[in-house]
Amino acid sequence: MDYPNDQAPGAPVRSGIPEHGRIPKYYAVKARIAALLEELGEGGVIPTERDLAERYDVARETVRQAVRELVLEGRLRRKGRGTVVAGPKLTQPLSLASYTEGVRRQGRTPGRTLIGLDRFPCPDALAAETGLTRGEPVWHLERLLLADEERVGLESTYVAVERLPRLDSDFDPDSSFYGYLAAQGISFGDADERIETVLATPREALLIGTPPALPMLLIHRVSRDTEGRPLERVRSLYRGDRFSFTTHLKG
Repeated sequence: MDYPNDQAPGAPVRSGIPEHGRIPKYYAVKARIAALLEELGEGGVIPTERDLAERYDVARETVRQAVRELVLEGRLRRKGRGTVVAGPKLTQPLSLASYTEGVRRQGRTPGRTLIGLDRFPCPDALAAETGLTRGEPVWHLERLLLADEERVGLESTYVAVERLPRLDSDFDPDSSFYGYLAAQGISFGDADERIETVLATPREALLIGTPPALPMLLIHRVSRDTEGRPLERVRSLYRGDRFSFTTHLKG
């Protein structure tokens, strides 16, 4: 697989473009507006719908849909009669838990469908976030998450090949990845995790089988073993109409 070295581990795989390559016009406009937000900075006022439509040579309704999604994702906010670049989202820590355990506790049967297992040199963004070495071989495991055969999410896991050299031959993609780690004698030490609401990209919506406008819950996790060594980087996308998350707090 020709994996782009500038692909951030928290970004949608292959920029969210479906395998058939047909990109909805609104999504292309949304990507261009998103790039504009980086230039404007927090509090910056975006151009009007008419100006954006002329700039990108599209209908105003196309711009309206793109802006509407950026607002729902929290990247833009309405202010008076204008729309401005929103500030960063608040983060809320969650506990380390296995998807398999969580689904089984609710009396449902967990399952997974393998989308792809690829091996490529660790890109800069992944190395900076996890502590892995730039250029070292890493696995990317992408699986569709199921509950009683219903498609409920999409999970991308990044792990060093050195830690799991036989992942492509020994691991059953329908089984628990954490169970596989335990069988290899690898134990979790700690993890950093955050959750946010997003909209699925066209590719993600196609895989999960949901409308692109359906809100999703996105969990980012970077975990380490008991010795503090980098273990995994996970991007988990869950259907917002099917999942909620809880955490136990102590005073």
